[in-house]
Amino acid sequence: MKYQELVDVFESLSATTKRLEKTDILAAFFEKVDDETLPQVVLMSLGLVFPSWSEEEQGLGEKLIMKAIADVIGVSIADVEDQVREQGDIGAAAEKLYLKKAQTTFFSQALTIDFVFKHLRKIATVSGNRSTSRKIAIVLELLSSASGTEAKYITRIIIEELRIGVGEGIIRDAISKAFNIEKSVTERAHMLTNDLGLVAKVAKDQGEVGLKELSLTPGKPVKPMLAQLADGIKNSICEMGSAICEVKYDGIRVQIHKKGNELNIFTRRLENITKAIPEMVDYIKEAFPNEDFIAEGEMIATKDGKPISFQYILQRVRRKYNIDQAVKNTPLNLYLFDILYFKETTLDEPLYKRREILENIVTTSGKIHLSEMAKIDENNLDDAQKLFNKAIAEGNEGIMIKNPNEPYIPGIRGKKMLKFKAEPETLDVVVIGGTYGVGKRAHFIGSYLVALNDEEDNELKTLAYVATGLDDETLAKLTDLMNKYKVVEKGTKIEVEPRIILEIAYSEIVKSPEYQAGYSLRFPVVKRIREDKGLHDIDTVQRLKTMFKG
Repeated sequence: MKYQELVDVFESLSATTKRLEKTDILAAFFEKVDDETLPQVVLMSLGLVFPSWSEEEQGLGEKLIMKAIADVIGVSIADVEDQVREQGDIGAAAEKLYLKKAQTTFFSQALTIDFVFKHLRKIATVSGNRSTSRKIAIVLELLSSASGTEAKYITRIIIEELRIGVGEGIIRDAISKAFNIEKSVTERAHMLTNDLGLVAKVAKDQGEVGLKELSLTPGKPVKPMLAQLADGIKNSICEMGSAICEVKYDGIRVQIHKKGNELNIFTRRLENITKAIPEMVDYIKEAFPNEDFIAEGEMIATKDGKPISFQYILQRVRRKYNIDQAVKNTPLNLYLFDILYFKETTLDEPLYKRREILENIVTTSGKIHLSEMAKIDENNLDDAQKLFNKAIAEGNEGIMIKNPNEPYIPGIRGKKMLKFKAEPETLDVVVIGGTYGVGKRAHFIGSYLVALNDEEDNELKTLAYVATGLDDETLAKLTDLMNKYKVVEKGTKIEVEPRIILEIAYSEIVKSPEYQAGYSLRFPVVKRIREDKGLHDIDTVQRLKTMFKG
């Protein structure tokens, strides 16, 4: 199948903001794509060539892609940079430059979807001597055979910024529509496999029966079950009838997978951090029986037996060099709280049963612990408050309140799992722009335009500017990140790709026509940069509305 056919679909998707129209366009295309090409099409429609949890990456920045575009078209890199600034997007810049050079014929062959997909994947396999120039050669081969619109989307897929307004939800709905599958069945299959390409292929080949047979596979991470904010300890427990309350540790949530002799540790963003924390691999293997399993826990950094700043553990798990020194300087502890797979899936078991399994199989040590918990009902409600007080006194965030009779539901935020913290609730937002400061901070970006995700139309909606809570070190780091992801800079203002996630506190949510979300925040303050979270983790306009009403 010609790549231009997929590009035509991308153009149609870009031309509408309506979710149902996007779903119909994709469904119609999925129906006519062959079995082998369908998983490729699904991934590329998300702007990817590897699943989001894969360690594989193409490793090419925009500067190198600009050089490739310049070489193919026969212009200077400065010309490409000018177009990127003017268009605000490297893909649109490539298309514009191709049009200017339309009189020059440099297309050698018609690209196919399979050819483009495999060559983009091939980039990730290149390593060793002259790896950068060899990667560029692959890009040049693609761009030399591409039309302007094909070049637009090839470059965007390389940087994983497709800009067609399609997320996983639309893809799931399109799969359901194309192959006449109940949405709930498609959604569950995606939850269990975290692989929409596989879901699409099975839906096409085997229908609902095949999708219902898909299950968890150790080694392939799933999105974590998420918590809502509790409006109070006693009220929440009484509403559930009974609860398992656990200490909420201030660390990084991890998902641990063992398959055969291989053990991998993933963050909540499904990033593989195993190589950065080799000592924990040994501790975990000693703690568990020699069986395949998937477990969840919170990894924290400690000093003198007490938790230390969240930023220290971020530095640990992102470390690529001098690992041995980092192991000595920042010791880690793991607090386990759930088991999703042990010899077979335990996902559908109620929480109390999963906890029993976890307690029966884990051998604790000085580094591996079970989360501190209490079983609470109407007869011992005060014990939940005591656990909360103890958690805060020991430097933790608060407590989790979980319904003991509920299964584990990947990727879903609901009232089956609640969090209650000492500090007021915060919001996770994404930075999309900013403004340079004045005076001694004129070389820093001092104010940041942040946004939430609108689930109804799958778009980012502006919420507020935030400029407080930032010391010089954080400002320098954020300014470097803003320049790294810069799309357009005009005067003192800058627009960036939606890559930087901030956790912000505020005094009040207020209605505001000034921002696209329809709401804004009074006195927003940056609490920290959330390098452990990605764009899919940010809060939504819908949740903000619920919080405002509450």
